[in-house]
Amino acid sequence: MHESAQGPRVTPAAGRTAPTPRPVPGPRSAATPRPGRPVPGPARPAPPAQRAHPAPAPVPGPVAPGSAPAGRPENRSAPQLQLIPAPAGGALDAAEEAVDLLLDSGRAPGDILVLTTGEQHPWATHELSFGEAAYWAQQDAGDDVFFADASAVDRAKPRPVVVVAVNGDAGETVARALPVARDRAAALLIVCGDPQTINSALGAGV
Repeated sequence: MHESAQGPRVTPAAGRTAPTPRPVPGPRSAATPRPGRPVPGPARPAPPAQRAHPAPAPVPGPVAPGSAPAGRPENRSAPQLQLIPAPAGGALDAAEEAVDLLLDSGRAPGDILVLTTGEQHPWATHELSFGEAAYWAQQDAGDDVFFADASAVDRAKPRPVVVVAVNGDAGETVARALPVARDRAAALLIVCGDPQTINSALGAGV
């Protein structure tokens, strides 16, 4: 997981295995701060501590860029799709691991949007406590990883990379959010959750 607002990034516990393929890298200077850093403005309390979870399942090889489901015409502008199998209870942790790998491989924090279909990420819950205007203003600033509820995907702005954690509500929200999330991803869409649910949602909406 990312560093807190008050301290350095914590290294994952020994024995925890990160997904093998690293997502598509991009430019990021050594000076780029990590997600979770303090936002300029009035001092805010640190967000709630993250609970420990087991590492997500290994990441299978990514689908080739521009690939389309069988029986459908190829869309040359479609983002690369990467699926990380995970149970609903571990999907958010898998998404966090994916974000860490993206940052480690050179992606700028502002390139990444993370959506959750169930329980919101603690960062989003914390920031929303200061009001929606301040919360959405951070998306507009575009200088850090932004976490949002999938039910608000229509309000989310496009970013090079979109990570979706299918951590709950495997019904209507997922079926509506995944196709929209794919439209929001300019280069790479990473989806963490049950493969059958994900394939069904993407196949119906793409």
